[in-house]
Amino acid sequence: MPAQASDPASAAGSRSRTCCSCDICLHLGVSTSAQVTVKGVQSRLRVAIVTESFLPHVNGVTNSVRHLIEQLELLGHTVLVIAPGEGSTWHSRSRVVRVRGITLPGYRSFVIGLPDLALAEAIDDFAPDVVHLASPFVLGASGLRAARRRGIPTVAVFQTDVAGFARSYRVARAPLLRPDAVAEAWVRRLHCRVDRTLVPSRASYAQLAALGVPDLHLWGRGVSLDLFDPHRRDREMHRHWCPGGEVAVGYVGRLAHEKQVHRLTALAGTPGVRLVVVGDGPARRELEQALPTATFLGMLRGEELATALASLDVFVHTGDTETFCQTVQEAQASGVAVVAPAAGGPLDLVDPGRTGLLFHPGQQGGLPTAVNQLVRNAALRTELAAAGREAVADRDWGSLVRRLVDQHYSGVLRARQANSSHSLPAA
Repeated sequence: MPAQASDPASAAGSRSRTCCSCDICLHLGVSTSAQVTVKGVQSRLRVAIVTESFLPHVNGVTNSVRHLIEQLELLGHTVLVIAPGEGSTWHSRSRVVRVRGITLPGYRSFVIGLPDLALAEAIDDFAPDVVHLASPFVLGASGLRAARRRGIPTVAVFQTDVAGFARSYRVARAPLLRPDAVAEAWVRRLHCRVDRTLVPSRASYAQLAALGVPDLHLWGRGVSLDLFDPHRRDREMHRHWCPGGEVAVGYVGRLAHEKQVHRLTALAGTPGVRLVVVGDGPARRELEQALPTATFLGMLRGEELATALASLDVFVHTGDTETFCQTVQEAQASGVAVVAPAAGGPLDLVDPGRTGLLFHPGQQGGLPTAVNQLVRNAALRTELAAAGREAVADRDWGSLVRRLVDQHYSGVLRARQANSSHSLPAA
């Protein structure tokens, strides 16, 4: 049996050297401590990142890895990326090794990495100090196997609820098949074999702890505050969406069943509301038919995305299986009032009635009730938007990645060194 994972409160206690004892601040990435120097650990590391997804595909995993690479480079570390499918072989100053991948049927933007000798060869050539497994599942398992065989410590970041994803795509012709149970067992096996697992929220902490995964640590996500900013609000864009002075209520994200985007249909025909949908995915056509008066902008990136997000009046997230929910944090940074499910990652990001509103996903009418509350009350929208922006004002990627290196990379390196010294014969 794996060792029992410590609870988040205990984890917070072990970090008492920081200037703030609030565990939420710590795991969301608020800058609270100076760089930690670990005896015997070199200040410049070689980090191999094995990721289940990367550019050109854009999603939460890709975006997190992109920021991780760039911040590690700024700190002076050397990075190698191993990713599935075709694409650029460089990102910023870091080499990207591409391994074989196949697309998920019906979901072309989701590439599954396959076992490939190129992965082991890349790790041998690069000789990393640490292997970072980003949302590991298939390719991540190969990266873990290669690292363990070479005695390289591993840090895994749990970012995708694969079991929840599997439940959304359960095979109708095989009612006895439980792909979610299979995925859950695989996640348990994988995370029980890494040196340390980082989770982005208390909900995901509880999820993995219930599976018996040991050595869990909270580590949130940063937000690009220079990109997602209230000053990007475009009044002309808003007037174009809402020529009759309606309230712009928007969703940003993948248009897929695991995001429960069908909940947007409950807002159809709401008086005084114009729906704006940003994103693409397998459920787009179905949504367009169900929401004929909504504005669909497709996939947006960078400044276009930030401008569209800041130009909304209300941001709505529909999915209740999010391990973190980065779009909620980006909407808050953009100065937009947020409505999200009272489940998963949003529970850590939204203080109900202060930095946003939460609805109970199992309660009929919960989403439209929350949205209508904001549609009717402009002052409340302004109040929630301002408090939301303030709440994320110090969650920058730089401090988050510094803590990753100082606490987590250094932690597994220190533990590996201690184990090695214990295994040496007495002089």
